[in-house]
Amino acid sequence: MTGRPDLMASTVGGLPLSSPVVIASGVWPYDPALWTADRLEGVGALSTKAVSLAPRAGNLGTRVWETPCGMLNSIGLQNGGVRDFMERGLPVAESAGRPFLVNVVMESEGEVSECLAILGGQRERIPAVELNVSCPNVDGDGMAWGMTARSTAKAVAVARRSWDGPLWVKLTPQAPDLAGAARAAEAEGADAVVCGNTWLAMAMDLQKRRPAFQRVVAGLSGPAVFPLALRTVWEVCGAVSIPVIGCGGVASWEDAAAMLLAGASAVEVGSALFTDFDLPRKIADGLMKYTAAAGIESLSGLVGLGRKNHEGGERR
Repeated sequence: MTGRPDLMASTVGGLPLSSPVVIASGVWPYDPALWTADRLEGVGALSTKAVSLAPRAGNLGTRVWETPCGMLNSIGLQNGGVRDFMERGLPVAESAGRPFLVNVVMESEGEVSECLAILGGQRERIPAVELNVSCPNVDGDGMAWGMTARSTAKAVAVARRSWDGPLWVKLTPQAPDLAGAARAAEAEGADAVVCGNTWLAMAMDLQKRRPAFQRVVAGLSGPAVFPLALRTVWEVCGAVSIPVIGCGGVASWEDAAAMLLAGASAVEVGSALFTDFDLPRKIADGLMKYTAAAGIESLSGLVGLGRKNHEGGERR
């Protein structure tokens, strides 16, 4: 980063970040060559690929489908399980010299408790957990844990009993009352909430004349969802007092600035990294130049400024 990198530093949800740019779960491979300082310039923290108690094979059939302004994915949370992560993934994550979050799949209560207990056995090595409540609730007819405030509260309470470190909760944008789900997460001890995850969508394979994905629906990410994600950040920031991390379609420093102005304390970047590994540095540099040009002394002065200016304008 150029300029004054210290101006981008902050502490968000219990994690000290040198930059507000967090790499979202599911996009960064466990390749040691990608976890070096030169490849992570501008990155404040990384979220690991999803981790479940037992190995998951993932979904069959087509898994990725390009759209005009983004992509659909139906990976199915494929991973080797928490014990495999402890053996293979954790040493790679530690090598980066940056904070990271272990993205934990919210399965059944018993499974997530056991998974977090295993992670907790190496608590000194794991800076934080990101609990994904967008996962299907096997005890609730397949509905995502984060769809209601009640189920969100239940999931976070289970996690908090098993994990005493920083806990971020990744919400689902499909929730009818996202603000209510965020308040429930805060009430049960979440240190931050992430808004949010992919948006349910689908594609049709015209050659096969059937849905492209075996499960029909898949997760839409990329620039197409950014305006939607920005709206969720605005709503949730007005509902909770804990930090909010904006996630969804961020592909430029301008997108990141908009999220921060809406109240986000940091942003997660995902799909855009598939075409530009250097994006975190570009975002951090762009934010530094933007804040300097506006006469804002630090990143904290940018967070929520759009809300303050809007409210002040309304009063006038």
